[in-house]
Amino acid sequence: MRKLVYYIASTLDGFLAGPDGGDPSGPGGFWSIAEDYLTYVIAAYPETLPGPARDALSVTAEGTRFDTVLEGRRSYEVGIEAGITDAYPHLRHLVFSRTLGESPDPGVEIVATDPVARVRELKQEEGKDLWLAGGGELAGSLYSEIDTLIVKLNPTTIGAGVPLFSRQAAFDPVAWSLTDHKILDSGTAFLTYERVTDTVVVTDED
Repeated sequence: MRKLVYYIASTLDGFLAGPDGGDPSGPGGFWSIAEDYLTYVIAAYPETLPGPARDALSVTAEGTRFDTVLEGRRSYEVGIEAGITDAYPHLRHLVFSRTLGESPDPGVEIVATDPVARVRELKQEEGKDLWLAGGGELAGSLYSEIDTLIVKLNPTTIGAGVPLFSRQAAFDPVAWSLTDHKILDSGTAFLTYERVTDTVVVTDED
């Protein structure tokens, strides 16, 4: 079965973007992309680079992990505001929104139905894993369906912003097992966790 993988950049204090929800690595953002970070992503996760970046860097590798990317409306609109209607033309691209209506790009599928039900359908299909690219609201809605977390932990704190999971996520403690890690000289840590159990039992003796 295909896995839903939340592959996302986060600050040390658990935010994936500033209060305005803009691209943290874009103009005026708080995260500058180090050379070793870019080199590692190109080698390990080339399919997660947006199409314009792949073109600029002459990256043609399909990648071995993902063939489908899932985004929420606000995350998708960051690209729209930059004039990009499909940031990942090399992947199957689904955007979850009940308000967007018709897709602005033939390569992008708008999903207005229940995210959990749609993801469960996608997991049953043949193919590589599903990449949950953000944002926090969609991740909150799909909290129960996430099988793997790959957190690109940025050595920065910002104090406030868009959290890794929105408040739509129900209180449901889950245990995760660290299965891989890569620490870059620039300070970013790539941490891979696999879901261990759906429930963590906390007792007075713990």
